[in-house]
Amino acid sequence: MGHDQLTIMAPLSNADDYRARAKQYLPKGLFEYIDRGTEAELALSDIRQSLDNIKLTPTVLTGQSGCDMTCQMFGRSYPVPLVIAPTALAGLVSYTGEAKLARVAGRLGIPFCVSTQSVTSIDDIRRGAPEVELWLQLYLWRNRDLSWQLLERAKQSGVDTLVITVDTPLSPKRDYNQRNGFSVPFVPSMRGICDMATHPRWLVSVMLRYLITSGMPTYAHYPAAFKTAITDDAVAEDVKIENALGWSDIAEIRDRWHGKVILKGILSVADAIKSRDAGIDGIVVSAHGGRNLDIAPAPADVLPAIVDAVGSDMMVMADSGIRRGSDALKYLALGSQGVLVGRLPLYGLAANGEQGAYDLLAMLIDEMRSNMVFAGVNELSGLRDILIL
Repeated sequence: MGHDQLTIMAPLSNADDYRARAKQYLPKGLFEYIDRGTEAELALSDIRQSLDNIKLTPTVLTGQSGCDMTCQMFGRSYPVPLVIAPTALAGLVSYTGEAKLARVAGRLGIPFCVSTQSVTSIDDIRRGAPEVELWLQLYLWRNRDLSWQLLERAKQSGVDTLVITVDTPLSPKRDYNQRNGFSVPFVPSMRGICDMATHPRWLVSVMLRYLITSGMPTYAHYPAAFKTAITDDAVAEDVKIENALGWSDIAEIRDRWHGKVILKGILSVADAIKSRDAGIDGIVVSAHGGRNLDIAPAPADVLPAIVDAVGSDMMVMADSGIRRGSDALKYLALGSQGVLVGRLPLYGLAANGEQGAYDLLAMLIDEMRSNMVFAGVNELSGLRDILIL
């Protein structure tokens, strides 16, 4: 029986339940790659604590029993201010996972941001979800021509919103990846093989399906030479993330890309102002889910000052650490105009494939709605009025 057809006997009532199911289903190396942080993992707890410290004061006797969560992002209307964030290797969590997330986004009426490090190419994702609004997340490669080719593919796939990740100049230090023998493309090791073998449902429904159909999964946007000659240092150098990314690179991308440009990974007012002055359309105030700089501030702690500085001039969004609908509302109350969710869709994919990802995000939206009703707020704009920091 395939993973997407599994009957889930125990109820999955919240994000923690989905996370627990994902932990059971996925090999340890893959689960910890998507779930954990970096170095001492201080940022993970800081992000959680920052959100937990925020409260909303309810207004009672409002005479209402519902709320309106419709919003505008970049001049377009959406039923809820959510975006499925770009996450590497969603296609390893579930077979063709990126295509499944795109279809989930379509069902919910929200955008899906495709990662540069996607296992499924943006072309194939578009073919499987022709009506979905796709964004592309860009890691700029050292070989600029290859990056420009990827941008052209995105344009041909109907993408008009580009999200440039600017907070990852190096591969973060994640000790658990080394201990687990986890790497992509997969380099066979006894530890990694044993890890996969002890998770037979995942092995059969994901890895073996790839091996039978398309071969060993890897990053679909990388050039063919990289996929077939991973030990070739010259080829590998071409697709390394540019660690000397500067504002001049952003200006060149801005000139080449005629749609919306968003910078993801902004945590300072100064960088937000530079983004605005560079003609950037939006920013994501993000700590990369606690996966990069372990001593970075939590987004919730810096978001209000950033919104005050540039929120009237450009789109300001936020991400990191969302587990409940109330977490998303807190970012919105702090002035964010949209919220990106990354780990939650992956937990959903692992728990029950496409339907699991949909159910978990639908649960998140229901939690957002119920919290607004309890708070006595009938529109998103009213959240800032009841915010307690």
